[in-house]
Parts: sequence; C-alpha cells; structure tokens
Amino acid sequence: MANIKNQKFIALDISGKNYLSWVLDVKLYLSAKKLRHTIEKENAATNEERATALIFLRHHIDAGLKYEYLTVENPLELWKNLNDRFEHLKAVVLPKALND
Repeated sequence: MANIKNQKFIALDISGKNYLSWVLDVKLYLSAKKLRHTIEKENAATNEERATALIFLRHHIDAGLKYEYLTVENPLELWKNLNDRFEHLKAVVLPKALND
C-alpha cells in the first residue's frame, strides 16, 4: 500500500492500455523535476540524474515489465524499449479517438 501512495500517477500496465497517458505523465513529471533530458537522445545527464530517472520510471511500470527489463540500467534505454514495445498502440488508439 505504501507504493501506491508514493506513485505520482498510475503505473504503465503490462498490456500497454494506458501507454499514451503514461507517456504524457512521465514527460511532464520529468520536465518538472528537470530530468526530461535523461530520456532524450545524446544527453549529457549525470550518473545521479540517470539513476533518479531510472528509479522513477521503474517505480511507475507494472511489476512484470519491471522484471522483464531488470537488466536495463539507463533511463533512455528503458524509455526506448518501452516505446518500441507499445508505440504501435498510437496507431490503434488515436484514429479511434479522432472518429469518436
């Protein structure tokens, strides 16, 4: 129960059904904490910034995803892996939303 209280928003579901809103929440939160550059290409983030961002990302993904990406030690790499896995959902969700 303590983990739920510490989460800033709902964790990314292993199915990816909340991926689009999760991406927006992560970007906004990391921007507010001046850590968004840690998930951008060719960044000059310090080890401390990377660790902080990685802890945050891992805290906001499903336990199954956390286990699957257990060996990933860079927030940019985790961000890319999740994007590769769930980006196709944009093509499914966005056209449906436009038609509603």
